[in-house]
Amino acid sequence: MARKMLGLAVATWCAPLLVACAGAPGATPITIPDNLNVAPPQTLSLEVQASGVQIYQCAVAKADASQFEWRFVAPQADLFDRDGKKIGRHYAGPTWESIDGSKVVGAVQAQNAGPDAGAIPWLLLSAKSTSGTGVFGLTQSIQRLQTVGGKAPAAGCDQAQLGKEARVPYQAIYRFYSARS
Repeated sequence: MARKMLGLAVATWCAPLLVACAGAPGATPITIPDNLNVAPPQTLSLEVQASGVQIYQCAVAKADASQFEWRFVAPQADLFDRDGKKIGRHYAGPTWESIDGSKVVGAVQAQNAGPDAGAIPWLLLSAKSTSGTGVFGLTQSIQRLQTVGGKAPAAGCDQAQLGKEARVPYQAIYRFYSARS
């Protein structure tokens, strides 16, 4: 009887935790498009949730000087671990910097529109450079997945708006890969 009561108490206590985990970002496996897979023999070293903005500036269109377009400037986001603790930031470069001082600067290798037409694309990036001995120090590849928002404004870029900045909220999961040890 005592064993059944203990089992019931544990089940009652764990149920809310299981429900919360089921809804957490990254809890559901992500189907990654083939063109965004990392080269072997790399292994996942870190997964973070990013929350911030994609920054755009209204500029003269590259293809037609009589037109105007929102041109991407840089990301600006905080990086969080699975427990919601801030572990770093993401900014121009594109650069990811950890609170431990390590950094990685990426270069886009491939992209995929992803399942959400209203969000910025999913990406595969290679590490152009790394520094420090912390979590980003040995990074070889980065994936940007499960994006929400972040696309340039659909309207509002004209002669009167020239030079204006737009900061569009976005979220994403970033996965960092290093050589298998």
